[in-house]
Amino acid sequence: MKSKRNLYVLALGVFGITTTEFGVIGVLPEIASAFHISIEKAGWLLSVFALIVAIFGPFMLMLFSSFKRKNLLIASLFIFAAANILSAYIGNFYLLLAVRMIPAFFHPVYWSIALSVAGATSDPTDKSGAVSIIFFGLTLATVLGVPLATLMSDLFSWQSSFLLTAFINIIALIGVQFLLPAIGKETEAPMAFDFKIFRNKNLWIGLLIAFFTIAAMYSTYGYMADFLKNVTHMNGKQISIMLFMFGTVGILGNKIAGKYMSRFPLQTTCIFLVLLAVIHILIYAYGSYFIPMIWIIAFWGLIHSGGFLISNMNVTSSVSGSSEFINSIFTSCGNFAVTTGTLLGGFWIAHYGIEHIIGSSIIVIVLALMVLFIKTQLSK
Repeated sequence: MKSKRNLYVLALGVFGITTTEFGVIGVLPEIASAFHISIEKAGWLLSVFALIVAIFGPFMLMLFSSFKRKNLLIASLFIFAAANILSAYIGNFYLLLAVRMIPAFFHPVYWSIALSVAGATSDPTDKSGAVSIIFFGLTLATVLGVPLATLMSDLFSWQSSFLLTAFINIIALIGVQFLLPAIGKETEAPMAFDFKIFRNKNLWIGLLIAFFTIAAMYSTYGYMADFLKNVTHMNGKQISIMLFMFGTVGILGNKIAGKYMSRFPLQTTCIFLVLLAVIHILIYAYGSYFIPMIWIIAFWGLIHSGGFLISNMNVTSSVSGSSEFINSIFTSCGNFAVTTGTLLGGFWIAHYGIEHIIGSSIIVIVLALMVLFIKTQLSK
């Protein structure tokens, strides 16, 4: 699989499954209102999904290790589409939460295969560039998936946002079925699971950096729609536009992160964390002002989008071994971080109010910088 086209096909699937995971971000206020629950409880739809991925990621990969990769990709997308259709017709919050958990088991299967294919079929000097194409699917979910789901909820109902997400997954399934060739033998070998890599301190440092980075990102971003609604006083259509702009500028941010992580990984990670902290401070200072927040959201999207790619490269470059297994570990770590960040954000809102949500992110950013400092000292 030498063609970049195949990587973009895989990215299309990432777009589908990531829209399922994060598409609820812009719909949480409507779901909370519909089921008469608090916003932090509605946030379980995001955090529990991510928790399932975090806990079961490597085990799901081991369970399906003997299956053909392309068949696994197609099956995963089918399950995502079916779960979204069911979600649109559920009238009980806990049943909705249970149905949301089903595709979460297959999320790490798709992610791990896609990332390992990108790494195995790219030039070693341009691995981050190939991986950035896969993460383009995540960026596209931020650009189109989340804001479109929010807009559908505002124009019609929250149920329509799930139907839209199901449609996106069906399109991704068709793309993978007809455009993706059989995955080459170099990635069709049985998956290797060498648990000895957990003895490597570099892996743990990479995982800690990834965990704190992603937790910091989603502690605030997970409640972005609620913040814009209650602090900046934007309506549904305006929030959709802001989410669209957030993701659009993120395309550039993802490319920048991919470009510099190959050459300056430590410096790029440090600059990212510092800029992320600055953005959150600006959100706190100017969050109630409409026009300044438009500019802040644009720069926020530019910075935020590179977080997953930067975190992935910190993990995968820290140790050698089975790329699928390492990527499954990263996927688990990343989603555990999303769970932690979302729960921390919900806790912060419950105790200090939505207007102070950025405090939770700042604390975790400081922890990420501390671990990064330890990494730089050990690398000398």
